Amino acid sequence: MAQEHGYRLDPSIPVIGYTEMVTNEMCISHSHPRGQLIYATRGVMNVVVGNHIWVVNPLQGLWLPGGVEHQVTFQKDVNYYSVFIDPSAMEGLPTNSFSFDIPMFLKQLVFKIISFGIEGNLTPPQKRIISVFLDELALIAPSATFLPTTNHERLQKVVELLMNDVSSKNTIEYYAELSFMSTRTLSRLFIKELGMNFSDWRTRLKLLEAIKRLGEKQSIKEIAFNLGYETTSAFIYMFKKHLGKTPSNYILEDENENDRMIA
Repeated sequence: MAQEHGYRLDPSIPVIGYTEMVTNEMCISHSHPRGQLIYATRGVMNVVVGNHIWVVNPLQGLWLPGGVEHQVTFQKDVNYYSVFIDPSAMEGLPTNSFSFDIPMFLKQLVFKIISFGIEGNLTPPQKRIISVFLDELALIAPSATFLPTTNHERLQKVVELLMNDVSSKNTIEYYAELSFMSTRTLSRLFIKELGMNFSDWRTRLKLLEAIKRLGEKQSIKEIAFNLGYETTSAFIYMFKKHLGKTPSNYILEDENENDRMIA
């Protein structure tokens, strides 16, 4: 299993690459001393770290520093890739968890490192590739594709209702009444606990669900309908506003990158 490599402490093997095909599985919550880059060339993963949920698709990677507890759920068929970084090689790397738009060059370095195997005895060229990989990893920057959650008992119930019905058009007043609190109180809880207002949080939820469904090759029209949008154009507007590209361009970029990797 992949996670066992995260516990291997050996400065002579600063990075360990791993890949496998995973189908409908969940890796229970755990942590390990090695840092970890998570990526997939196909499929979608849900990664939970504390009160944050990330949806990781083939255009993104996820960075986890060593010692961070996390849980990974693999949606359907996932071509899973990971690189584990020894604590001795962590200097200069990010100290917090986040998803990021993974560049083609970094993907190719991940594939190359996986080809090295896990036995050590690295050659000088392999050591140079690892150095470049670590330099590139130090440059990654967070994307906004995460969903904050909460352990606050009353707000958690509202969050769960929203997550279980992403097409809902019910207002904040509706959820406040269900939770036996005022609309003002619920509004304040969203800002305090989740860092954004009710409307923005629900939009982020829909955005992450859209990313997951695009990764599952659902049609844009079908996604728009299932997320509760009156028209496909309204959904496309929301998507482009937050990610800077339309859903069709998002899919095209993914397919073009995969074609270049195969070529």
